[in-house]
Amino acid sequence: MSKIGIPRTLAYFIYFPLWKTFFEELGHEVVLSPATSKAILDRGVKEAVNDACIPIKLYHGHAAALAGKADYIFCPRLVSVRSHGDFGTETFCPKFLGLPDMLRLAMDDLPEIIDIRVDLKQGKDELWQLSQKIGKSLGNSGEEVKRAFNRARKRQRQYNSLLCQEMLPLEALRIIEKKIPVPRKEKSNNNYDLQVAVVGYPYLLYDAYINAGLLAILEKEKVKVYTQDMISDRKMNRQAKTLPKSTFWYFSNRVIYGALHFMQRPEIEGVIHLTAFACGPDSMVDRLLEIESRRRGNRPYLSIAVDEHTGEAGVRTRIEAFVDMLRYRRERK
Repeated sequence: MSKIGIPRTLAYFIYFPLWKTFFEELGHEVVLSPATSKAILDRGVKEAVNDACIPIKLYHGHAAALAGKADYIFCPRLVSVRSHGDFGTETFCPKFLGLPDMLRLAMDDLPEIIDIRVDLKQGKDELWQLSQKIGKSLGNSGEEVKRAFNRARKRQRQYNSLLCQEMLPLEALRIIEKKIPVPRKEKSNNNYDLQVAVVGYPYLLYDAYINAGLLAILEKEKVKVYTQDMISDRKMNRQAKTLPKSTFWYFSNRVIYGALHFMQRPEIEGVIHLTAFACGPDSMVDRLLEIESRRRGNRPYLSIAVDEHTGEAGVRTRIEAFVDMLRYRRERK
């Protein structure tokens, strides 16, 4: 049995149930890096190249936290996870593609890296082929891989279903892991005064340290939060048809489509875009969403950029001002 280390950032918030189930069904132990902290961020800033964005720096810190605790670090080379059909070529940020190489060059004390190339637009059997390669490299039989693969896909579908029930990833993960009942939606929604969409890359949205507690601040203000990960691909792809062209990047497209979807829902009173400072794709996404928010009913829109220097006080001040504006706007109507 091997220990497989998985950094608690980047694709963790979207695909962790798939890979955790897969490795555990093969008989291996999954080791997670700790939740993001100042120590992890400081280590990442130290190890990563200077011009890296905050998510990449953070990934270096999480990988370093797994040194000495795991036999392998699972760092897939994410290229594409779907064929985008008529909407054009879609891939991940170039830094995702080169992340395994960046880790190897930055740190000498890391365990062996599993850097399987994930390019699912190659065909519907590509994920199965990748799973076979990983299982074989870990010494598992074909029958063991088949069983683990099927159970992992089932667990991922369950997770996606919970997200589409307007549940945040950390809550959905807790329900899956502890096998607890799903809370009733009607009852949980009674505690909120406003409904706001918060869109952004999942590794920013759901990491409470790096976003300075953004979601907790909104919760305290009695704001019901909706994110793009609560929307099915089918619904989001409808928004792609309303644009002359999609971007090249998978996560960027999800942010755009999700925001446009929420701009059509009358109960959503405002849209917040959480962005990473110095992120090239995000600079274009942010400007596009600002334009579309005005074009589609002049929906209130707020952009918040975060980096390693972002503090809670600044984020809290802007959120409280935005929420007060939404309440004042409602009263005037």
